[in-house]
Amino acid sequence: MTAHANELAVDVRGLRKQYGDITAVDGIDLGIRQGEVFGLLGPNGAGKSTTVEILQGNRSRDAGEVSVLGTDPVNATRAWRSRVGIVWQDESAPPELTVGETVRHFARYYPRPRDPEEVIGLVGLEQKTGSRIKALSGGQRRRLDVALGVIGGPDLLLLDEPTTGFDPAARRQFWELIRRLADEGTTILLTTHYLEEAEALADRLAVIARGLVVAEGEPAELRDRFGTEAVVGWTDSDGSPRTERTGTPTRTVAELMHRFDGEIPGLRVARPTLEDVYLRLTGQEGTR
Repeated sequence: MTAHANELAVDVRGLRKQYGDITAVDGIDLGIRQGEVFGLLGPNGAGKSTTVEILQGNRSRDAGEVSVLGTDPVNATRAWRSRVGIVWQDESAPPELTVGETVRHFARYYPRPRDPEEVIGLVGLEQKTGSRIKALSGGQRRRLDVALGVIGGPDLLLLDEPTTGFDPAARRQFWELIRRLADEGTTILLTTHYLEEAEALADRLAVIARGLVVAEGEPAELRDRFGTEAVVGWTDSDGSPRTERTGTPTRTVAELMHRFDGEIPGLRVARPTLEDVYLRLTGQEGTR
């Protein structure tokens, strides 16, 4: 591994995974710092879930070096697993148990768990503590999955599409939970299709396409590097609305100021969003 591996919670070099003739992961490098929230973005089939499963120690790799909390997941011990929290895409709780029974049961697997009642409240299920899991809605079951992922007080939390099925209020509550965990020093790896979520939570992002990391950096940095085109709008002298796509909005506005003698009617500048950048990097720019 690299010389600075001890400074990283996750250090991945040259990761590869093949399924028959299909290359799921094609030489990925990732370095996730201790205590940061790291977002992994990409379309379905890009290699996100396979990468997360390898980091969990639940899937083998064909090539590359992986260190998670200083350990190769292939050699994971029970003590190492107690330090890694996981929120799966699929539900993992037995349907006949109640919410409270399930969270308290899972807490017993860990040497230093969080308080079960606190965790149930953090995910917004305090009113469902006595309800059986089979009676919960899909979004409520997803909240329970999040509770089971954090009950062990993990040093690293792996979240694979954690807010699928959440309503907007539940998603915002989840965001607050992630910020709280990050403030407490938990390292978090988040895969999501919600770009607003990635931008709100992640310190840094990596965009994966076709099994490769095509860009990495802070959200604002990615917009500056890859969001090369803005839209400048204004109202022309005949009263009709005008727009112009431009890579240099500052110059366009300066030209309009000269044309209108300083005051530009209806001026608006729409700069590239993270969604614009994501669609460009993943080759889906024409799909909006």
